[in-house]
Amino acid sequence: MTPAKTDTEALDVIVIGGGPTGLTAATLLGRRDLRVAVVERHHDVYPLPRAVHLDDEVYRILHELGIGHEFATRTRPASGLRLLDRHHRELATFTRERATATGLPQANMFDQPDLERLMRDNLTSLPTVKLLGGHELLHLHTGRATSVTVHIRRPDGAEASLRAPYVIGCDGANSTVRHRLGLTSDDLGFDQRWLIADIRCDLDLDTWDGVHQVCDPHRAGTYMRIGPNRYRWEFQLLNDETSADFEDIPALRRLIGPWVRTIPDERLTMIKCTEYTFRARIARQWRANRVFLAGDAAHVTPPFIGQGMCAGLRDAHNLAWKIAAALRGHAKPGLLDSYEAERKPHATAMIKRAKAMGQVMTGGGHLATLARHRLVPKLARSRLLSRILLDSRTPPLKPGPRIQRHTPHTVRGTLLPLVHLPGPHDEPILIDQVLGDRTMIVALPHVDLATVPDALPSTWLTIDPEGNKGERLLARWLRDAGVGWVQVDPDRVISAAGPAGMH
Repeated sequence: MTPAKTDTEALDVIVIGGGPTGLTAATLLGRRDLRVAVVERHHDVYPLPRAVHLDDEVYRILHELGIGHEFATRTRPASGLRLLDRHHRELATFTRERATATGLPQANMFDQPDLERLMRDNLTSLPTVKLLGGHELLHLHTGRATSVTVHIRRPDGAEASLRAPYVIGCDGANSTVRHRLGLTSDDLGFDQRWLIADIRCDLDLDTWDGVHQVCDPHRAGTYMRIGPNRYRWEFQLLNDETSADFEDIPALRRLIGPWVRTIPDERLTMIKCTEYTFRARIARQWRANRVFLAGDAAHVTPPFIGQGMCAGLRDAHNLAWKIAAALRGHAKPGLLDSYEAERKPHATAMIKRAKAMGQVMTGGGHLATLARHRLVPKLARSRLLSRILLDSRTPPLKPGPRIQRHTPHTVRGTLLPLVHLPGPHDEPILIDQVLGDRTMIVALPHVDLATVPDALPSTWLTIDPEGNKGERLLARWLRDAGVGWVQVDPDRVISAAGPAGMH
């Protein structure tokens, strides 16, 4: 951990917070050769597990960070979702495919400390990025027109300061950055106390290998297998309960008993058992001049669709390339404004989706419980409900400062499909490796270059409809969308598209 220097080191970006969002932002900036300091108050990875799920869209970001293949050895695909009544009788089971066409599972279970260690190790390969562990943020001074000064306390107690053109606050739900800037949040109407228990067991629990959701308004609960011998339970606490009532395995057994059955207490090791308050909140402003909020500093969501950490990585992915473009003088007017304009509506939509999912599964009283018993098994046969519950695709970003409004709605603001293309030695590689850190035009053959605004031959990728499987999939996607070309920004978002314009 490198000590901070006082006002002497030239930096491009200061990231406050070294959790998954901050490490993602720092890595993406560092891979663009920008000089970054990450200010993190903990010396080491926070040891207790928090997030346990990410989807295939965010898995794609991990590949861009350079840790996708290593993460594969630390994650476990989830089989789907099973809804249970209060007596643990099955209401319905929704099974998902193990992997998408790209080979990335739609639901990936993992241990957050494992992921953070992987991210930190990966960060050491970037010579322009420094992780300042044990450093505490004190104040922010945003008065300069071209930079922000960050005042910190070093591990030895001495105070120091750093200066950079941009700061990203990734310091969690109780963000000091947000507080120091005086930014407020809107409450989206959710506040529940839950017990989170992580257990290690060296015996197989012999349960269905997916997420179990207990649909009980009296005691809602969730069970997930995280790894070969790791399990998580989440239970809504009653008004007169606290985590102290479940401080050991014998006390917790009355909640986890239906899953652990006859497994002896001594074979169950409690990793964590603590109380969390699930909330739904979003910051009113995500930017104050040259300071940006990301991750839980900008938004907090209930966990029912497993998108809390995912949203933070999406923030970092959206923002990093835009800051890089601004620093290099390549940004168009409004590009940095597009961060909040795009991410805030998307995060809000995902929070509302999580709230709705929680209400459908666990809300209401006796009549709602009866309705679930009668309707859920019938609806389970509907492909529509299965898609709603299991589809990992998130909403497209709204048009604004960078996403052109006249772009066909079939592709506007969506992610370019992740496919494999032929590599240098005919070995398949992900299309993102071909696109690199540029805005690119991906097109069908014979599209007229003159019909694509500002296109250069060096930023043009032509897809062969008769090529490998990935090219055929992408060509079909373009044709089904009714377009001949799409403009793909460095975060793989479609910002413009047009007809074939063949000649």
